[in-house]
Amino acid sequence: MKDLKRDIYESLLEWKKNYSGKVLEVEGARQVGKTYIISKFARENYKNCIYINMAQTTGRDFLTCLDTAEQWKPGEIRVEKPIHKALELFDKSFADTEETIIFIDEIQESARVFSLIRQFAREFQAHFIVTGSYLGKVIEKGYFLPAGDLDTITLNTLSFEEFLDAAGKGEVYNKLDLYGESKPEEYEEVKSFYKIYCQIGGYPTVVKKYLETGSIQEAQKEIGGIIHIFVQESERYFDDILQMNLLEQLLPAIAQLMLKEKKGSSDLVKELSKIVFHEDTNRVTKTSINHAIAWFYRSHIIGYCGKVNEGNILNVTPNCRFYFCDVGAAFYFLNIAGAAPSDIEGIVNENFVYLYLKKQAESMMIAGNTPMFASYQKGELDFFVNSRMNYVNYAVEVKAGKNQGKTAMQMLRDGKVSYIYYLKGDTYGGCAGKIITIPIYLMGRVAFDRESE
Repeated sequence: MKDLKRDIYESLLEWKKNYSGKVLEVEGARQVGKTYIISKFARENYKNCIYINMAQTTGRDFLTCLDTAEQWKPGEIRVEKPIHKALELFDKSFADTEETIIFIDEIQESARVFSLIRQFAREFQAHFIVTGSYLGKVIEKGYFLPAGDLDTITLNTLSFEEFLDAAGKGEVYNKLDLYGESKPEEYEEVKSFYKIYCQIGGYPTVVKKYLETGSIQEAQKEIGGIIHIFVQESERYFDDILQMNLLEQLLPAIAQLMLKEKKGSSDLVKELSKIVFHEDTNRVTKTSINHAIAWFYRSHIIGYCGKVNEGNILNVTPNCRFYFCDVGAAFYFLNIAGAAPSDIEGIVNENFVYLYLKKQAESMMIAGNTPMFASYQKGELDFFVNSRMNYVNYAVEVKAGKNQGKTAMQMLRDGKVSYIYYLKGDTYGGCAGKIITIPIYLMGRVAFDRESE
């Protein structure tokens, strides 16, 4: 099977081309392919690549080399550049030049090595890339945060576009007209792959399993395996068995809350407590739930959505709704929660749109630290977008069939938004004045750049 093409590769090339002297930290959930894509980039773009994994033997070897290089007794001449010396001991091919890259994987496993990042940035010509999940940094002490010495990029699970490229359908997708001018069979072909993607998501091993077997069920088993591994790896950072159990309980509970709280909640922890908390045991606290939520959020498993109150972008309540950072995970846990197929489809569609809005928020193309939905006159809007390209407000509705959102139409009439975008699965797209209808699977090509009239 051919390699899965990842868009982050271009970002890595850009980092090398415009090298600032900073260490690059690549973030992302477990099992999204960080090690693979960075190793590929390093091999293809540097003459010399040194790989150290702090969770494996090479990490222990490097720490031994550090110990040796830093050995000193009073009265002796201090070793110059002990970290350089440690790298020379670790790998005889090490040369401190811009054609050398040192890739330190799972750096969160060593507070000692993590705390060297400032020196990596300031004392070396060689380039450094580090990866490290959130696991460990919260619990363990001794982490020195190297502010100003890190560039950070995030690797997510495969986007729909990356999935289509892996399936050999990227060209069809890219040629589709947003507003219905392409051939119906081309829309239908991409739509069929969208339905598959909504059930399996974009974890690389899951996508590979589907492409190898053609079985959605086999791919979904892979999702279960990934979640199991994540929970197992997380548990070693918790001493309390109740906290460990809570990690397993909370993800299905989050899926239940997505089904229950369509209008969001100003206290998500309280709402989750109602699901996992039992009066007879009184053994799960709000603090422990808060801790577990923070764990999932920082580990790129879940994301937040804020709420624009009464359509006023300056009146926002943060963190009122959860979404998953992978639609396959959303489908998996909604299934576990026992949701009806129509409810699963609706929420997964919203989750799909959320992830694209999340990217736009992170790149400051739209307002907010996270995507936002809106309340207005006792109604609710799926998503509210304030473009930072032209400062125009947009209502975004994720709809099935020919339904139109009453709240969106009211906000348009009252001047709270300038345009409405309907994202639907059963349309080829079209425009009617300020109302734009687009196939939901083309969300990745939507740019909120229409001028206000």
